[in-house]
Amino acid sequence: MDSIRNPFAPGAGTPPPELAGRDGVREALRVAFARARLGRPAKSAMLVGLRGVGKTVLLDRVRTDAEAAGVHTVRIEAPEGRSLPAILAPQLRQALLRLSAVAQAKAYAVRGLRALAGFASKLKLTYNDIEVGFDYEPEAGLADNGDLEHDLQALFEQLGHAAKAADTAVALFIDELQYVEEDQLAALITAMHRVAQQQLPVVLVGAGLPQLRGRMGNAKSYAERLFDFPEIGPLPEEAAERAIRVPLRNEQVDIEAPALDYLIAVTHRYAYFLQQWGYHTWEQAALSPLTVDDVRRASTSAVAALDESFFRVRFDRLTPKEKRYLRAMAELGPGPHRSGDIAQAYPAKVTSLAPTRSGLIAKGMIWSPNHGDTAFTVPMFDEFMKRIMPGQDWRDS
Repeated sequence: MDSIRNPFAPGAGTPPPELAGRDGVREALRVAFARARLGRPAKSAMLVGLRGVGKTVLLDRVRTDAEAAGVHTVRIEAPEGRSLPAILAPQLRQALLRLSAVAQAKAYAVRGLRALAGFASKLKLTYNDIEVGFDYEPEAGLADNGDLEHDLQALFEQLGHAAKAADTAVALFIDELQYVEEDQLAALITAMHRVAQQQLPVVLVGAGLPQLRGRMGNAKSYAERLFDFPEIGPLPEEAAERAIRVPLRNEQVDIEAPALDYLIAVTHRYAYFLQQWGYHTWEQAALSPLTVDDVRRASTSAVAALDESFFRVRFDRLTPKEKRYLRAMAELGPGPHRSGDIAQAYPAKVTSLAPTRSGLIAKGMIWSPNHGDTAFTVPMFDEFMKRIMPGQDWRDS
């Protein structure tokens, strides 16, 4: 098989050749953007799911859909260690500058840029990582109280008025939203609540790990009424089959039914793993159709590739104690697991492991689907932990 023609794309956030199984989410958000432009109530959305399910890919595709419909978009990733004002301010500036080019929206957009100047100058004392150029002098009393929750509301209102005057909507896309501190998350929710109350055309589409839903509910009790939380999980079986068959068919290549069944089983229908196994199966195959033996041989190289990148990059961020905690979880299987069972496998007292568990949650390695339960946020991570920390020596380390 020609490696140059390999259609599969196992990269971080790399668009797959066939985005299967996500049409419902895309359509719901298309409707939300259209309603927002008309000044009608439109719920924002938070895409939640484990690593490797395709949240980032879906977020970017929805953004492409929005831009094609004439919606102004802002795309942000929330890395660990950065404040929400720092990641928002430069992108909001770009959005307001674009809106200021629309004649009927210029006055509102310029006032928004004045609000942004006041917002950044006052909050820079609190969040010293804010860096944004000022195009206009701040307007006294506009988004310059130095209180994030109050000032972000005022800033979003100006953004919404400018978008309304331009007969468009602004869609904010924020990835890895689980890393935003709770007080800043509360300010973001409050700002979206305010523009929703005024029926201004601003929509937020976020993406994050499963704990995002609970964190938003803790930040503001009305978050679950303000946002939809579509669960982005493994693909339905038919969609998983399509994700493999369609790219192959486009290259005039087929796959035997038992081989496809085996590939879908070994990947558990996770979008990223489907791409990884599809890529390596193509590389292992000599000719069409692809066979079960091709998939079996591909599994060795696919697992090695995952270990070197997808899994290892997360493992290397862990402290020795955190590695032992995850290895204890892996000893029990995929999960979720009770905290007491993990402590017994460690072995240690539950209370002594609480800080370790909290640290792993903060790093996005685990989450709590129910009170007292703990689960991996990375599919198949239990198998990786057993490979990288084999045997029982980890108990004595």
